[in-house]
Amino acid sequence: MPTPASRTPVRVARGTYSNLNSSVSDIQEGEIVYATDQDKLYVKEGSALVSTQAALPATNAVTDAAQTFTAAQRATITTLTSGATVTPDFATSNNYSLTLDQNLTIANPTNLTAGQSGSIFLVQDGTGSRTAAWGSYWDFVGGTAPTLSTAASSVDRVDYIVRSATSIHTVFTALYS
Repeated sequence: MPTPASRTPVRVARGTYSNLNSSVSDIQEGEIVYATDQDKLYVKEGSALVSTQAALPATNAVTDAAQTFTAAQRATITTLTSGATVTPDFATSNNYSLTLDQNLTIANPTNLTAGQSGSIFLVQDGTGSRTAAWGSYWDFVGGTAPTLSTAASSVDRVDYIVRSATSIHTVFTALYS
């Protein structure tokens, strides 16, 4: 949509919230004001200043407060594509599934954020006996990368928590051998 050639500039009253609120009678209905001490915009509605910021319902999850969830929380399991080298992107999911159809390397993931945790399910294909090598960021308990279960269709699990941009604390569990 093109910008109109003739425009009327909007002037916003500025001041602390208490100063604006004490002079609310001088503000016109629908006028926008900016409270410099709160870094918020308000609109005069009737005889009051009303915040223009949407208030989140108390039932919404937020990222800056501790919360207790009273119902189950779920995360999807993202399928990784097998190849000679598999590089998980930790920005796309926390939990992954990878069917091994060849011997491969699970490289250092991209987009690591300290504190992220999840699981990777490693599934042998119908042939089995596939192996996996690991990138240098994967720090396994005991210092040694695991030997995968080799039976066809067997499933192993790797649980991880990202410690830093170059370190992933990793625990291996052979689920079915």
